[in-house]
Amino acid sequence: MTRDRDYFKSFCKISKAFGTAVDKETLLRLIVDSAIDSMEGKAACLFLRDERQKLFVPTAQAGLSENYLHADPLKAQDIVAALEKEGHLAFPEVASDPRLEHREAKTAEGIVSLLTVPVKVEDCTIGVLSLYTATRREFSNDEIEFLRALADQGGIAIENNRLHRRMQKNAMLFLELAAGINSSLDIKQILDNLTVNICSSLGLKAALIRLLDEDTNRLALVASHGLGDAFLEMGSVTDTETAARALKGETIVIGDATTDKRIRFQEAMKTEGIVSMIVVPIRARDKVIGIMRLYSDIQRDFSPDMMLMVQALAHQGGLAIQNASMYLALQEDKKSLEEDIWSYRSWF
Repeated sequence: MTRDRDYFKSFCKISKAFGTAVDKETLLRLIVDSAIDSMEGKAACLFLRDERQKLFVPTAQAGLSENYLHADPLKAQDIVAALEKEGHLAFPEVASDPRLEHREAKTAEGIVSLLTVPVKVEDCTIGVLSLYTATRREFSNDEIEFLRALADQGGIAIENNRLHRRMQKNAMLFLELAAGINSSLDIKQILDNLTVNICSSLGLKAALIRLLDEDTNRLALVASHGLGDAFLEMGSVTDTETAARALKGETIVIGDATTDKRIRFQEAMKTEGIVSMIVVPIRARDKVIGIMRLYSDIQRDFSPDMMLMVQALAHQGGLAIQNASMYLALQEDKKSLEEDIWSYRSWF
C-alpha cells in the first residue's frame, strides 16, 4: 500500500472520529493523537488562541512531559505571523535552529525535528498544531499537506463542537434569564438582574439599560452593572447616532468604541476599559421604550446567534416592563375604585 493510500485511510478514519467526539476535551486529545499516529511522531501539541490574552496557549498535548517548556507566548505570536505567511514551518534540526526558543529543553525532551501548521476556520487562525519527532526528519510535501489537512479538519471539528455547545448554553441561558425576568413585578429588580446575568453568562464587562422619558426626550438610567459612576453620568441624551438609531429599532454593533466615529465619548470608553459594544432597542409591543448597551473589554466579533440572544432578552425585558406597568396601573385602578365605593357607601 502506498503512503498516499495510508494517509487517505488515516484521514477518513480521523474525519469519522472527529464527527463522533462528544466533548471538547476528547476532541482536542483526538487531534494530537491522530497527528502522532498518522505521521509516526514522538509527540504533538495543539495551541489555541486565547482571545482575552491575545496569545496562543498549549491546550492539548501527547508525548511530552509535564515539565516541558513551550515557547514564550509573545514569541509564539511571531511564529503564528510567519505561519500565516508561509503556511507551515519546518525545523529539521531543532537543537541548532535560531528561530526556536528553549532548544536545550527540546533536546532534553528527545525532540529532534518539528513541523508546525496553522489551525484555521474560515481563513482565521484559531490555533497551531505542532508535531515533534525523535529522529531527524526532512518533512516531505505530502507530510506537510497531510498535517495541514488534519489541522484544517480539526479546526472545523473544534468550531462545530463550539457552536453545538454554545447553542445548548444559549438555550439554557435564555430559559433561565426569561424565567428570572418574569418572576417578579418589581421593574427595578428585573432590570438589575438582567444586566448582571447577561454579563455573567455572555462573558461581558458591563451592561446598562436606559428607558426613554418622553416628557424630556432623555434616556433615564434605570439599571447598570460593571460601570463607574463618572461613566454613568454620560449618555442620557438621545441625539447621539447610536442612541437615535437604536430608538428607531436598529441594533448597532461597534467593533472598537475607542476609535469609531459614531461614538461621542471615546476617551471615556478608553478610561473605562471598553473596546467593543452592542446597542439594542428595548421594545414593548411595537414601541421602542429604551435601549440596552452591552460592553466588552476585548475586541469581539459578536456571532449571529449571540445577537439573536441579546435581542430576544431585550424584548423579554420590554415585555416584563410592560406587564409590571399594567399590573401597577390595575392596582391603582383597583385602589381608586375601592375609594369610590367607600365614598359612595358613606352617603348611606
